[in-house]
Amino acid sequence: MRWDVAISGAGPAGAALAIQLGRRGYSVALFERSRFPREKPCGEGMMPAGVAALSELGLDTRGMGAEFYGIRYHFHDRMAEGRFPECGEVAAGRGLRRRELDAALALRASQTRGVELYTGARVSAPLIEQGRVTGLLVEEQPVRARLVVAADGAQSRVRYALGLDRPERRKRIGMIMHFRRAAGAPAQQHVEIYLGRGHELYVTPLPHGEFLVASLAESGALAGSVEGAYRSWWQAQPRLAERVRAAEPSSDLLVTSPLSGQARRRSLPGLLFLGDAAGSTDPITGGGMTQALQAARLLAGHLAVEPDWSESVLEAFDRKREALLRDYRRMTAAVLWLARHPRWIAPALDVMRSSPRLFSHLLGVSGGVRRLLWRDAQPDRFRAAMHAE
Repeated sequence: MRWDVAISGAGPAGAALAIQLGRRGYSVALFERSRFPREKPCGEGMMPAGVAALSELGLDTRGMGAEFYGIRYHFHDRMAEGRFPECGEVAAGRGLRRRELDAALALRASQTRGVELYTGARVSAPLIEQGRVTGLLVEEQPVRARLVVAADGAQSRVRYALGLDRPERRKRIGMIMHFRRAAGAPAQQHVEIYLGRGHELYVTPLPHGEFLVASLAESGALAGSVEGAYRSWWQAQPRLAERVRAAEPSSDLLVTSPLSGQARRRSLPGLLFLGDAAGSTDPITGGGMTQALQAARLLAGHLAVEPDWSESVLEAFDRKREALLRDYRRMTAAVLWLARHPRWIAPALDVMRSSPRLFSHLLGVSGGVRRLLWRDAQPDRFRAAMHAE
């Protein structure tokens, strides 16, 4: 059988694309080397635009996730709190256990007409015939398709097999651990971010009384063991340390590195990279899952109106995707710059705290519901602060 589309990777990007293509009448083979449910290191915060995208796919996240309405940053004695702007009916993000989200998306894909999901299926390489990608080698067996989509993550095996990896200049490490909050402890209404020297801590509310403490760190910030560094970082934050000590661990510590990967090319004749496999930015601003869902929706719509899935059609999609994600990547670059120049963090937080409309707008950019260019008049105090700098 020759499929319309063969997808490697059934995470948010791959599963969402399969659902939307299946609904449009295409035949889709979706391959995942793991089996669900599975744990995966992730910040587990879904931004408002991602919540809206999941709703379009038929997933009701109200029972799956814990709502949060904004972000709260902590740096020494500074704290700045911002709320997401309105996004239609959605003005909140959701804290979602990744193992439950991935399983729910995979189940929805398997129930979609025209989609076949294969788990425990290892994709070893793409098939290349006459200079074009024509399918995948799955468990050493050829599977042919009009189009192959590699949605197999930041460390894409398909990308590696094609020699398209681009070396990362910075090595960052991610660590996550889940906790069950103490009886009677209030649920948090924000994602809490604690900024430290060479690392950040992210505290995300989750359903069923759980919360996640995730860390992103420069490899050079690890003086000893990974476990020791992770523990020392949250212990150095009095407010967070009190909360964690009163809670019970509900998972083991999971570690992943590197956190991102880059591609020399994002498309080839017959093949397109999607999600983190296309080249991922650092997860410091927390919108990776939302970006994956948005890009999958964009690709499904693009393919549906293009009868010829030629190389030029794939390149046109890539330009649309770059336009979609450009502002988010600029935001990520700005936050990474701040992380490397900590002396500017306190002034930046002071500006955000004194300019709630600006802060809300920037959170909307990170959350996928606003463009970076703000056409409204900026608050006078923010404009003055910028001129002072």
